[in-house]
Amino acid sequence: MNASSHHNGSFWFDELGIDPQPDPEPLPARTDVAIVGGGYTGLWTAYYLKRAEPGLDVTVFEADVAGFGASGRNGGWCMGAAWGTESLLANPETRSRGLALQRALFDTVDEVGRVTQAENIDCHFARGGTLRIATAPFVVERHRREIDELHALGFTEHDFRWLDADTTRTRLNVPRNHGAIHAAHCAAIQPARLVRGLADTVRRLGVTILEGTPVTAIRPGRVDTARGAVAAGRILRATEAYTASLTGHRRTLLPIYSKMVVTAPLPDALWQEIGLGNRETFGDDRRMVIYGQRTLDGRLAFGGRAGYEFGSRRRRTLPPDDPDFDGIVRTLRGLVPQLAEVPITHRWGGVLGVPRHWRPCVQFDRRSGLGWAGGYVGEGVAAANLAARMLTDLVLERDSALTALPWVDDVPPRWEPEPLRWLGVRAIRAIGARADWIELNRQRPSRFWGGLFQRLTG
Repeated sequence: MNASSHHNGSFWFDELGIDPQPDPEPLPARTDVAIVGGGYTGLWTAYYLKRAEPGLDVTVFEADVAGFGASGRNGGWCMGAAWGTESLLANPETRSRGLALQRALFDTVDEVGRVTQAENIDCHFARGGTLRIATAPFVVERHRREIDELHALGFTEHDFRWLDADTTRTRLNVPRNHGAIHAAHCAAIQPARLVRGLADTVRRLGVTILEGTPVTAIRPGRVDTARGAVAAGRILRATEAYTASLTGHRRTLLPIYSKMVVTAPLPDALWQEIGLGNRETFGDDRRMVIYGQRTLDGRLAFGGRAGYEFGSRRRRTLPPDDPDFDGIVRTLRGLVPQLAEVPITHRWGGVLGVPRHWRPCVQFDRRSGLGWAGGYVGEGVAAANLAARMLTDLVLERDSALTALPWVDDVPPRWEPEPLRWLGVRAIRAIGARADWIELNRQRPSRFWGGLFQRLTG
């Protein structure tokens, strides 16, 4: 991959068989709606706006190529979950709003499946649910209590159910397996196929996508780019981890790295031993999040969170010899030892966006015409679709069940200036890693370190 490449380094882009180049369309003088960011949030918003009002002139501004960022690099979990929902459900005063949000997230998985089928977007959508493995005996009690609490709120076995150890092994045969929570509302996807397919779809609907057009600043009525300025009636920011590149937004969202590896295709006999026959996604309870899926072509894709760089630095791509990848491979082979001799063919990573209050937000100001959506904390494949539909209703001034959801106007405070945020992130990561080490190696709850991590992250 040369320096001028617009390949994001991922297996997902390789599987598509492309090294995309920016589309050099001319810059318009003005547009009705300017969307900054050509990932899931921006493209879904463009899609729903054009479906609702075909005559609307919608322009998407993308610094690189559509899907270059997290939307084309992530773990491929289209999941009916989002950060912050659990705290809403736990508080009696916010429980009804939390239930509405959780149901909307469940429905969003179906919505993504519906649109991809209707628009012929072949993103390898497979709704096998997700398995959260109990890796120690003490986790079983925690999981079963969680299931009981969810059922008491009105969710059913069709939403969340407990699988005992024997049943879980038929789904995913790993040594540290004491059972699992199976959450039904999750689909494995090929994320680059989804985002590139969305880009093709909105172009067919008449949306202009200006690739290779970095936006430097936004203000009411105007988008400033490296190629010139464009007048716009409404301007929507959908930049997620790249928000810090905009003037005045360095402390709006924290760019946290997540890194992935993928194996060579596994023989059928090995898959029969491992499982994941329904292409379930999987993870466990560790705070330094891990995530995995079986790809359609029989590989195992696996990743984990991997830190923050001083000053919100964001690298275009990551070199395969980055030492963090070795740790991810060790974690994968420790969890699934059947992969000990299976080659790793790709290593890549990128940044995700974290707001200071650790939950998504959707906002639109009718007076200024400025709006934004994002802050998914790494769980944005489905959440971006829901946020885009919420943002669409706000822009079109439609009061709806979506605009009543708690993400609307839940604006986060700004992150602390450097070096405080760098020190804070390093401390949180060290505390989480310590808690995980205790629970995985000593097989007991980490009450002190785990409690401290919970207080710091909400």
